Amino acid sequence: MVRCRTDCLEKPLRVCFEMTGRFIGSHPWWFLVVPLIVSAALGSGFCFLQDRLSNDIEEQFTPVDGLAKMERKYIEETFPRNSSMFSSFRLSTDGSYATLMATSDGNVLTAELLHNILDLDLRVRSMQVEFENDSFQYGDVCAKVMDSCASSDFLDVIEYNASHVKSINLTFPWYRTDCKSVPLYLSLGSVKVHTETSFIESAKAVQLRYYLDESNQTKNNLWLESFIGLLSNESESSLQMSYTTSKSMQWEFEKSPASVIYLFSIAYAVVILFSIVTCWRLDSVRTKVWVAFCGVLCTGLAVMSGFGVLLLLDQPFVMTAASCPFMILGIGLDDMFILISCWQRTRVLDDVPDRLGATYRDAAISVSITTLTDALSLFLGCSSPFGSVRSFCLYAGISVCFCYLYSITFLGACMALNGLRESEKRHWFTCARVPEDSQSRPSNAFRVCCAGGGYDHTTEKEETEPMSRFFQHFFSPCLIHKGTKVFVLVSYAGYLAVSIYGIVLLKEGLDIKNLALDDSYLTRYYRHQEEHFSKYGYNVMVAVKQPIAYWNDSDQRDLDSCISSFEKLDFVNSTYAWFTSYKHYASTSELNISSEEAFHSHLSHFLELNPMFKLDLNLTAGSTVQASRFFVQTLNHSTLKDMMTGLRVTAEECPIELLVYHPAFIYFDQYMVISDSTIQTILVAAMAMLLVSLTLIPNPLCSVCVAFSICSVVVGVAGFMSLWGVSLDSISMINLIMCIGFSVDFSAHISYAFVSSPKGDANEKAAEALGHLGYPILQGALSTVLGVVVLSVSGSYIFRTFFKIMFLVIAFGLLHGLVFIPVFLTLVGAYSKGC
Repeated sequence: MVRCRTDCLEKPLRVCFEMTGRFIGSHPWWFLVVPLIVSAALGSGFCFLQDRLSNDIEEQFTPVDGLAKMERKYIEETFPRNSSMFSSFRLSTDGSYATLMATSDGNVLTAELLHNILDLDLRVRSMQVEFENDSFQYGDVCAKVMDSCASSDFLDVIEYNASHVKSINLTFPWYRTDCKSVPLYLSLGSVKVHTETSFIESAKAVQLRYYLDESNQTKNNLWLESFIGLLSNESESSLQMSYTTSKSMQWEFEKSPASVIYLFSIAYAVVILFSIVTCWRLDSVRTKVWVAFCGVLCTGLAVMSGFGVLLLLDQPFVMTAASCPFMILGIGLDDMFILISCWQRTRVLDDVPDRLGATYRDAAISVSITTLTDALSLFLGCSSPFGSVRSFCLYAGISVCFCYLYSITFLGACMALNGLRESEKRHWFTCARVPEDSQSRPSNAFRVCCAGGGYDHTTEKEETEPMSRFFQHFFSPCLIHKGTKVFVLVSYAGYLAVSIYGIVLLKEGLDIKNLALDDSYLTRYYRHQEEHFSKYGYNVMVAVKQPIAYWNDSDQRDLDSCISSFEKLDFVNSTYAWFTSYKHYASTSELNISSEEAFHSHLSHFLELNPMFKLDLNLTAGSTVQASRFFVQTLNHSTLKDMMTGLRVTAEECPIELLVYHPAFIYFDQYMVISDSTIQTILVAAMAMLLVSLTLIPNPLCSVCVAFSICSVVVGVAGFMSLWGVSLDSISMINLIMCIGFSVDFSAHISYAFVSSPKGDANEKAAEALGHLGYPILQGALSTVLGVVVLSVSGSYIFRTFFKIMFLVIAFGLLHGLVFIPVFLTLVGAYSKGC
């Protein structure tokens, strides 16, 4: 197996890094000041942050080339809107609207409660909104039907009189009169009907919707803001009020970054404290307090430079990128702890340039591997079909590169200056010279305050800290014991079994309501919506894309068979079509429409009586129907993915060319691509990681172990995040891509130390690798967890998901790096006799 060693690149790089370390150690001030100047210059890009914000939910959280977006384009071109004939069923977008829901634990259909609802409706409609030294009301901006505001169906039925509810026999889900049919399932929730009839006995919720004309978005937004203000101050004791608007989710989503700014400050403070405590030494000279502080500062400079340069280059900034600093913090500190560990293994009597050169020789390859893998996995994520994922990966990837650059330059310069202080035996705080530590003065207080600079005179290296001795003398011997190895293998089998079980249960898709903060008024609305209006789903439009002879029995049978196919679906409640109403009109009027001429001649009169149906027809100048549409009412009997897929498949199987569409399909398209996109990105990234490992780790089998670790950690994270209540969506996809890079970090450090060890026995190699790097790896893991644990209390789903997956990544990465991989390497080494 010796012939398989691939160190043709690794050895020259070690020499190169050693020379770099010597140069930085000889000129530390240049490498301290220049990065500060560069980061300050690039940080000027933050001046453009507000201009670069791109938090449009549809643009960032739906597939860029989703099928529904092409379907919407066809609908808008074929069935253009009519500003004087508004129909919510026929909107190609969500529209501009405000929704008010009034609920009660009892029956809301009483005269007293309806009077309160009507009073609130009146206040909404008469609300005065200021605009350009003038004021306007709902009637000035409402969507209109025949020059009148589109009204609430339910309030129309009771004629805006609460006492009429007792005299009208309301039926559910449709209330039918001689003139029209009213879909009451849109207005009334938790309805109870009399046994064996459709007459309404009671209801627990009334929902009113106010649609606005979309010609003036500025006035619409002002009115919607006033609506929210009015309802937020409403305190009706007999009714529970909840509300939303078409802009609410967007506005609430944009509040998320501000909600974690204070958490970011806390995280940095906690990590600085942790780094200082873990790098503290009782020796007042050898302590690494300033290096720890500069390591945290280094990550801040990296974020400032990475974000700044992209903002200067006019790259859009999506809110998901706000979690990047927490990730960079973990990466930077992991590198810092590795560098400090390697520094402590150099001879204290050597010159600072020599010590820094030796440090870089031992650590830089390992640090380079982790940086390459982190950056590669993130840049590969830029191929995602989701804009939010692309933005995060680009900002994070550039920041990782700056973090590596500053770790080599700025942090190296800080270590060199700290080393100069140590060589002159100066106190870490006062910089005053202190006497060397002596065994005759054993007091720890004296060593901290008045003495320092001691070292092991046998090895001429710094004294080993207690945790490193723990890994050297207890953890490593215990882990390489045969009995322990058997236990580790059994534990790993259990880990895989639970992970695979979790993957089987993994749900897909981003629930849009999760984008709002937990304390948002939207939370209450969605809770009431699910409680009272969850039975009926979406009213999906079905477009007939080809001209057909509706008067011809053959074509009509084909169309009827298509409608029948839709109605047979278990999640379809009913269909509603213009041609069905036309046939009913012809039948009741005793008209013959079995010929083309008769069909077209009577159609014009029918459309005059039912002008809303004009919106469902695309007519030529000669009144020929080029395309038309009908509607399918769905039920919430299946998953959103199954519903959309079922409708699309049914449309494809129809002998007539059909297209199904609903504005919500724009968001549902994520279900069609999220799994394939995630798997593809992970596989490509894993192959890239394997290539990096083969190039820089001088042993193929150990490189395979690193690649194996990637796959194993990803499987574990995917499985356990499902058990923790996290779905596979664009948010968790970001973290899974990031997981690929992080999963390499710990195993790469151990694997590289393993193959670099001069020991001849595989068990001894593993023991030495753990002894040298066990503690810095643990430090890096704990610092990362501490950096993100504050996000667990965030009110944002995005940042809580980031915490959950980061916690799993670090936990499983640490488990692999300190337990699974060392055991597997001993088995591989014993088998190959070449590691």
